[in-house]
This record gives sequence, C-alpha cells and structure tokens, in this order.
Amino acid sequence: MMSVLRVFCLVVLAGVLGVPATAQPLAKQLFGAKASASAQRPAPFGSYSKGCVAGAVELPETGPTWQAMRLSRNRNWGHPDAIDYVKKLSAFAAKQPGWNGLYIGDISQPRGGPMLSGHRSHQLGLDIDIWMRPADNLRLSRSARENISSISLRRANGAFVNSNWSAAHHAILRAAAKDKRVARIFVFPGAKVAMCNAEKGNRRYLRKIRPWWGHHYHFHVRLNCPRGARGCVEQDPPPRGDGCAEAQQWVNDILNPPPPKPADPNAPKPKPRREYVLADLPKQCVSVLQSN
Repeated sequence: MMSVLRVFCLVVLAGVLGVPATAQPLAKQLFGAKASASAQRPAPFGSYSKGCVAGAVELPETGPTWQAMRLSRNRNWGHPDAIDYVKKLSAFAAKQPGWNGLYIGDISQPRGGPMLSGHRSHQLGLDIDIWMRPADNLRLSRSARENISSISLRRANGAFVNSNWSAAHHAILRAAAKDKRVARIFVFPGAKVAMCNAEKGNRRYLRKIRPWWGHHYHFHVRLNCPRGARGCVEQDPPPRGDGCAEAQQWVNDILNPPPPKPADPNAPKPKPRREYVLADLPKQCVSVLQSN
C-alpha cells in the first residue's frame, strides 16, 4: 500500500502541477486504511462532515455497560469526550428495565476523516450512533455483533412510534440530551413528537432532539467541539424553543405530503457530489495521517 508520506508528496505535486482533484487519491481511501489512531494530542480539525481527528481513543469492544457493534468496520474510535460520553450514558441505560447498557454503532475511524462507506459525517470523532435495541446481553461474540441487528421503533413511515418504543427509550434519550457536551441528537420525527407529548417535566432538553429522516434503528448523538479546540468548526445551534411544533410539522408532512414543486425547465442540472481528496480537508489532517 502507498505510504502516507508518498501520498502527501503526490498531493503537493498535484497542486503544483495543477492536477485536477478527480485524479488525486480519495481521502476516504487514505483514512480508511489507517488501523490505529495518530500519536498526537487529541484534537478535532474541520467540520463534522469535512475533517479528521488527532489522538483518537478506542472504545473498548466490551465494557461493563456497553458493547461496540460491527467491529469489522473499526469505527469504535473517537475523541476522548465521545468515549467518556458513551461510558456515562451506558451506565445510566443499565439502570433501565430490560437494559444492561448500550449497543454502540459507528463513532469514527481511528483518524476520523471520510469513511469508505456509509456516513458523510462522523469525521471528527464527535458523532455517536446508539442502537435502539435494548442491550440485554453484553456477552455477544464478535461474530454475533456482525450479524445481529437493531430494532426499528417507527410506524407509518416515521410518523409514529411502534410497540417497541418504551419509557426506557424516552429516559435514555432525555439523559443523552441533558449532557452539556451534546450539540444535538437526530431521531425520527415520530419519536420526537412522542417525547414532546409525554414530557411533563423540564422540556429544555427537547431543543437538542431534532427530527431527521431514518434514525429509527439508532439515534445519532453529536457532541459540541471540545473547549479550546480551535481547529474544530461548530454546527449552528438548534433554533430556540423545544422544537415540538417543528417535529409535528414533519409528522403532518409524512401523513399528508405537500404537493411537489413544479420543476423549473431552465434550472441547471445539479452537479454530482465530488468525493473529497486530502487537499479538500483542513491542512492539519496531513499531519494526522503522517503521524505514527
């Protein structure tokens, strides 16, 4: 396999010679080839969908209140804040009826960056996918973790929760959102509305829980940039308020889809999304790749 130093030299040379980005090595191939974290101080660089992470920490495959799933992907790496977050939230989940902890999906690759498949985000080690399936067995083998699936909580294409939804799901999502490190949590619209309708206490945390397509087999936690991380680009904060009216509108649109907007025959055709090359990412990502 081509060494990172050689790739870096080729990237620099490509820039000097004006080689088009389409002819340069793809960033996902460079970051996807790394099996371990960089020997650097922990730091995220760039944005959640265009960046990398130095000094990532591996979430142990099995802990007292969690198991990392799909180990073949090698995506159980993250910024230390993300790893600490998983440990604390899973300890809370273990106190819920029928739960012994959490099944953890993708966090990030060892050095973040674009992934070989799947997510557009998860590049900073600050995004965490948490399965909706109650983690009642924390002794799953590696093979079992490749084949077992989570459960869906949606009904009517995401407008409502189904019979798998429980008070424990609500409690875990509430605890997940109340952590001050959390920027937002993505979950299907019906779950947000169910929480809005059931919540009788302090509703401030609901602002962080945002409706989004999919996210009925897992919920997606996004942490804020760590304090002092100057190279990290924050996402805009959620709108003010609890967001419940917005979530209800999502549900209304699922049940009664608005008529499609007429196509503009004069509109230019959308350009296909180009895969990132190393030169597209923050300059610090070069040293993240170069580090032992």
